[in-house]
Amino acid sequence: MDVPLVAGSVSTAIFAASMLPMVLKAARTKDLGSYSLGNIALINLGNVVHTLYVLTLPAGPVWVLHGLYLVSSALMLLWCLRYRSGAPGAPRRLPALHLRPGDREDHAGAPGGGVRVGLRA
Repeated sequence: MDVPLVAGSVSTAIFAASMLPMVLKAARTKDLGSYSLGNIALINLGNVVHTLYVLTLPAGPVWVLHGLYLVSSALMLLWCLRYRSGAPGAPRRLPALHLRPGDREDHAGAPGGGVRVGLRA
């Protein structure tokens, strides 16, 4: 039994299973507001540099794991750039409408009357 190969295979499966929900949720919701663009960019840079090391190793579980990291971090960067609010093609989110104390004044008889609604960030 090749213990390092088994350990590498099991850890690869665990790491892949741990990142899969994050990637699937980001793909489904296109909500990446909680992810740091800087962090995702650095992860991609680190993965590109780490590729130089991985390519010197014999083919095995580490290649699969690194491939999964490359693909998932590249997808997250792509989606982060595409779907973040303000980015072209991003889903438009309307600001929340909140009534402030005193905003509910009856101006029914005045031109443009009705309820004033304030926008808050």
